[in-house]
Parts: sequence; C-alpha cells; structure tokens
Amino acid sequence: MNAALQDLLKIRSRDDMPSVEITGNDPVYSTRFKVAETGAAILAATGVAISDIWEMKTGRSQKVSVDVRHAAMALNSVAHLMIRQSDGEYKVYGDSPLAQAAYDTIRAYPTKDGRWFMPHFGMKQLKEKVLGILDCEQTQESIAKAVAKWDAEEIDQRIAAANACGGIVRTEEEWRNHPHGQVLGAQAVVEIEKIGESEPEPFPEDGPALQGVRVLDLTRILAGPVAARTMAEHGADVLMVGASHVPQIKKFVLELSHGKRSCFLDLNTAEESARLKELVRGADVFSQGYRPGVLDARGFGPEELAKERPGLIYTSINCYGEGGPYSNRGGWEQIAQTVTGISHEVGNPPELLPVYFCDYSTGYLGAYGTLLALARRAVEGGSYHVKVSLCRSAMFLQDQGRVDYPREGMGISAEEARSLQMDSETTYGQVRHLGPVIRFSESKPGWGWPSPALGADKAEWL
Repeated sequence: MNAALQDLLKIRSRDDMPSVEITGNDPVYSTRFKVAETGAAILAATGVAISDIWEMKTGRSQKVSVDVRHAAMALNSVAHLMIRQSDGEYKVYGDSPLAQAAYDTIRAYPTKDGRWFMPHFGMKQLKEKVLGILDCEQTQESIAKAVAKWDAEEIDQRIAAANACGGIVRTEEEWRNHPHGQVLGAQAVVEIEKIGESEPEPFPEDGPALQGVRVLDLTRILAGPVAARTMAEHGADVLMVGASHVPQIKKFVLELSHGKRSCFLDLNTAEESARLKELVRGADVFSQGYRPGVLDARGFGPEELAKERPGLIYTSINCYGEGGPYSNRGGWEQIAQTVTGISHEVGNPPELLPVYFCDYSTGYLGAYGTLLALARRAVEGGSYHVKVSLCRSAMFLQDQGRVDYPREGMGISAEEARSLQMDSETTYGQVRHLGPVIRFSESKPGWGWPSPALGADKAEWL
C-alpha cells in the first residue's frame, strides 16, 4: 500500500484494513511528480469509502482495485473526450484556435524585480479586470511587457484587491514558510468538521451505494464537477444548479456532467433563492465552489444550511482553502501550481504539469470526504462540513516524492484510452468519453444518463 493511500485512510473513521490494490507505477507522464500514483491512491481511497457504504447496506465488503495508468487517464479525462463527426469518425473535442491562443497566454512572466508572476484570464469578467490592471492586450508579447513594469508583490496585491486572479511563482520552500502555506500545512488534505447534531440516517438496503442520496452541485470548472460526477457514478441524484448568465466551458460541461441533471436558479432573485432553500431541505449534500464567505453572505453558509436541513453534508471546494491570509482569493489550477512551488520545479521558465492534477485530485478528494461524512452520518448522525482545496492537494502531491522519467512526450495514447471509453448520445451530439476507472469486486459503477443540456431540468428532486 503506497504512502499516499495510507495517509488518506487515516481520515477514514475505521480501524479495519480494507481490501484494496493499486497496480502499476509512475512515470506515466513526463514529470518528476508522482501524479499517476498519487491520483491512483486518491481514487482507491474513494473506492474504499464506497465499499464501506456498500458494506453498511449489504453486510458484504468489496475488493477495490485501481490501475495507475487508468488513474492517469482519469486525471486528464477531458483530453479523451471525443465527438462524432458528420463522416462518422470521432475527433478529440479540442479548443478553437482562438480559444487555444487565449489559453496559451496563461503562463508565468518575468517581473521588474526578477521574479515571475502568472496572471490568469479565466472567464470574461476576470480577464477584463486583469487586462485593465495591466493595461495591455491578451497576447503573450503584450502581457510580458506589461508584467515587466511591476514588482511581483505589487502586481500580486493589486490583482487580489480587484478580486481578479493571479499568483507569484514561489518555490516549495517559500510556500511552506509563507503564512498561508503554514496554515494549509497544518491541515489534513481532507477536512471533515462536525457542525451540527441530527439523528442517524442509515443507507437504504437496496440499489447502488448512493441510491437515495441527493446532491446539490453548485460548482463549475473543474474540481467541483468531478466530485459531483463521482457521486452520480454510484447512484446519487445529482442536480446541478447554475444560472443562464453564468459562463461555462462547454468541453468541461460535456465531460464532467455524466449522470447529472441541470437546472437554472438565479440567486440574485428572492424567489429563486427561496427555491434553492427548499431544495436544500430535501438534500443530503450541498457542494459549492465559491470563495469562503460568498455564500454565507447570501444565507447559504454551512452553519445556516445545517439548521435548515439537519444532517446536511456541506462540501466546500476552492483554490486556497479556509483560514490563512489568502483564503478570500479566487484561483484556478494554474494558480495553485504556481503559488505552491510546483510550476517552479517543473521547468525554467516556470511550467505547468501535463495534466490538471490539482483540479481532478481535489474533486476526487471532495468526493472522498463527502462519502466519509455520509458514512459517519449513517451511524452517529450529525451535519458535516467537508473542506478541500487545490493548493492543499498540490502540497499533498509534493509530499509523495519524485521519480525520474526517461523522455519528453510521455502519456496515454488514443489506442490505450479506447479500452476505457464509452459512447453516449447527448444533446451536444454523439460523444466518446472515459468510463469509471475504479474496479469493485461486486458493484458496478456507472451513470444513468449522459450529460444534459444546461438548464434542461426542473429545479426539483426525482
């Protein structure tokens, strides 16, 4: 059993040793970080949590197994999303040339004081803020000239004050000594806090592991949807809650919404905010990806919702976690890698990992914590707040050591991925995507239906 899995199983409130096997090893991708082995450990822990619930329902435990190369695919599943063309051939669902050019500008640039800074352009509103502060166009050349006029701390504080997004490239040592890094370092990679009392709620005996579990998914791009998709994979009724005016990225919606339903509720209106409160009263899980305090101000904080629905599992998924001077900052995958020291170690100039490790791993860790909390509720009752963050997940990866890799360009071929792909007919067309990668000796995970059109469903429980 690898060290990452041992650490994760310490969070599980059981002393027995589960039947779990991880096969294979890194390197899978061209990076010294053990991304595939660490991802496999996280998936295996999630499988153990599902097996524990299955045993509660049936009295039978299961063997859980994860292949490291399969885990590597799961950490980059969007790269294996394909859409059927008019000629019947399948093509990888990629970004448009314009979108790819914009994405390529999200990188680290040298600052006036000899450091590096990564501005993030994310969605339209954030992009406009950052470009306004830098007073430049969204091209690498223009951004480089603009960033070079600032000291790193100066531009970092300016962008943070505008509620925009960016981060200074730090070494791992700098981050671990930083006040925020010290706060996160003292926390578990998955935190489960009991925030209220309630009667136990045992799982029903029939159906998949999460049969009857209702999940409200107020997340998007990318970690939060992974967590909720994992719940849907094991039978939960997952209702995505978005709004028609909130931007999304189509490929992530298509890849990460299997088995979910989708509705629109505008929390800026009293009527639709009240409707969400009604849904909360019938929910088991409330998963959200906002910065700490944002939903509290709207009446949807963990303690308040636990009073509305005793026994609720409230899952918070964000970049910087809770507590510490950066907790109110927004962030993305690239920023988490930048501030924690990963991008500094990957390359010179600073580069990113070949996969969205922080996003995917944090999503699976969020699911793991939610499953553990549901199991605790089944036995002892209570409401729980589950907390995970991209930066803490990055630190967890750093803790697993390094491995040498023989060449650049390593990864998963289309032929290898095909063995795990499945076809689905969606409102977006016929798509080919990865299926579940965790193997169980008895139960068979899967999704009840393909990714829905956004807003296609009513704001109600099945």
